[in-house]
Amino acid sequence: MAPPAQQVVPADRRLVPTRHPGVFRRGSRYVVRFRDAQGRQRQRSARTLAEARALQAALLGDVARGDYRALSRTTFAEYATTWCETYNGRTGRGIRPATLADHRRDLERWAVPWFGRQRLSEIEPRDVKRFARHLADAGLSPATVRNMMAPVRALFATAVEEGLIRHNPASGIRLPARRSVDETDGAHVRALTPDELARLVEATPPEWRLLIRFIAYTGLRIGEVVALRWSDVDLAGGRIHVSRRLYRDTYDAPKSAYGRRDVPISDTLASDLLAHRASAVHAGDGDLVWPTRNGTPHKRENLSRRVLKPAAERGGVPWAGFHTLRHTCATMLFRAGATPKQVQIVLGHHSPAFTLATYVHLLPDDLPDPSLLDAVVAR
Repeated sequence: MAPPAQQVVPADRRLVPTRHPGVFRRGSRYVVRFRDAQGRQRQRSARTLAEARALQAALLGDVARGDYRALSRTTFAEYATTWCETYNGRTGRGIRPATLADHRRDLERWAVPWFGRQRLSEIEPRDVKRFARHLADAGLSPATVRNMMAPVRALFATAVEEGLIRHNPASGIRLPARRSVDETDGAHVRALTPDELARLVEATPPEWRLLIRFIAYTGLRIGEVVALRWSDVDLAGGRIHVSRRLYRDTYDAPKSAYGRRDVPISDTLASDLLAHRASAVHAGDGDLVWPTRNGTPHKRENLSRRVLKPAAERGGVPWAGFHTLRHTCATMLFRAGATPKQVQIVLGHHSPAFTLATYVHLLPDDLPDPSLLDAVVAR
């Protein structure tokens, strides 16, 4: 019987010894060979000789201390599927189903196609950086990139907890900075002047004018407005109790604990709401303040397309949207002398600093009188 033919190893797959025992070169990369605590031979790869030597020292140290664990062969795509089915958040509060659904959507759309069949144990910080840059290059805003990276960070953190990887490659990654707000951003964060707001209200169909004024004077998010019930309206006390929002066609708690709040309303607005309720078909405590004809909540997109945008065009403020009305409320409060803390409470932000940083640019003309500066210097 003829001896079996010897298998020929391609040149780019051969292990070529280096002058460092246990470190080999294979093609353009390097391989570290070592034995674990049970004597089984293991190997890991590195991009450069320096990385290989550092990796070898770390691995031998882990084996000597008894800390070595064989890295998982699980791919990112495989683990992402399991993670989405079992993840319960990283705090005792758990995670909202809507948030988990957003995480699943973002992973499936962006992260899984990018990392795909790459093993979790092989993903390094530089790979995560390239992924973040890929998101930015796709035209996503810095804020959106940060949101997209949230489930990626959490996924790797869970993998560390479960012993699948040693370190979280997304930890400490510097993401694209939030875009600074200046004059070039006016089309996105512009507030209505009193004259522009009056023109917008006048251009709005009569049955919707109170809605526009209500948002401009309370600063509620449109998701909070369409979820508002008459039981949330305290006309005698002049307060709006915000405790829910409509998110993806589902009633949900506000975006954060700070979103649960009481918002004051003027006597005029309270009187107009009282008249609105008196003429409403759905006027029970459990009914919505602004429902559809069937008593169901409006969709934000429909209100924008059918009501706000046409009125904004007619009123000469085509750039205005629902969030513009929220900006307008903040601006009016600041100009009336409200403190950042007071505006924070009304808008439901997490801190006065965030509120001030977000809206201070809307006050470009509020410079101190020169005589005030002279008085400060005189002290």
